[in-house]
Amino acid sequence: MLVVFAAASAAAIVLIWLGYPLLVWSAAQIFGRPIRPDHAAALNRTVSVILATRDDVSVLTARIANLIETDHPANQLQIVVALDADGAQATAESLTRIDARVLVVRGDIAGGKAATLNAGVRAATGAVLVMADAQQRFDRRTIPELVAALEDERFGAVSGALSLGGSNSSPVHRYWVLEKWLRYNESKLHSSVGVTGAVYATRRVLWPIIPDETLLDDVFVPMSLVMRGQRVGFTYAARAWDVRAFDAAAETARKTRTLTGVLQLRQKLPGLLSPRRNPIWAQFVAHKLLRLTTPVFVVTGVVSTLLLAVVLFARAQPQTQLLVATALVLPLLIPGVRHSVTGTVRWIFAMQRATTRATVNGMRARWQVWSR
Repeated sequence: MLVVFAAASAAAIVLIWLGYPLLVWSAAQIFGRPIRPDHAAALNRTVSVILATRDDVSVLTARIANLIETDHPANQLQIVVALDADGAQATAESLTRIDARVLVVRGDIAGGKAATLNAGVRAATGAVLVMADAQQRFDRRTIPELVAALEDERFGAVSGALSLGGSNSSPVHRYWVLEKWLRYNESKLHSSVGVTGAVYATRRVLWPIIPDETLLDDVFVPMSLVMRGQRVGFTYAARAWDVRAFDAAAETARKTRTLTGVLQLRQKLPGLLSPRRNPIWAQFVAHKLLRLTTPVFVVTGVVSTLLLAVVLFARAQPQTQLLVATALVLPLLIPGVRHSVTGTVRWIFAMQRATTRATVNGMRARWQVWSR
């Protein structure tokens, strides 16, 4: 029985995290309809970059300077800084002196980031909206590549590729590499399930009003467009990178919020779980909802495997027990191996804790989980 539990748990985890991505990749190779960008036409598009934020003036000044350094024509660019309502006036006076293309607006008093984004979009004049966050950076081609991708009229939104700060060998980075690859293949097949909020673009005429207190605007917006017949793309050519380093604790807090936001969408976006109204319903369930079951399979698999190992170890001959114990302990005496193993275990535990917290939040309809 222990063997059955261990094998079934392992199989479920593999199917959720590797089986689905490989299935999408295979289908995308056969039926894929990738983005057809038009860089020449993109030069004629007016663009408004929306920066909804509550960050300090020094952070915003550096971010605006980065956004201005784009290859998109200067006379076609507007930067709308939508400030959190608290303390907006003092910050606005400093930012408006940076460049004539910078427009600073005050976010709506209630409603969180969603309301601030809505306020920024209301003030925007560009035909294309590029969404950005304060803690990331674009290269010179990021905005032009997003706009060029949107020249393909099949797509209502296109996400760029975000690289995380810190060590590229960390479990967080390896997860993010897999996630980007999956989104790219989903978008070739039909649509990416969500976009990266720090680097994506959509047409202003398609912008949906985001309900107040929505936690996951970067899933609400693209899924709203998908349910209206649009496709959501992904391009590696539009690059952004995060200036911060991410550890397990920071990733736990972020993941708890985003997964709670996935469950909140049941209320904020009616019809999302209807196969008739959501053309990528199966993708949404496999990519977002089935992952929430991972802690159950991890706990079941770990417990049954440990119990099975104890039983087999107790039945083994003394010399076999010594060999097994040596094989397990000796690698951990090597600092690099020990650091890698403990880091991976810590990250896996952190992700399961975040998933469990998010599930509990969803069951209790507890949506006040945002932290700066």
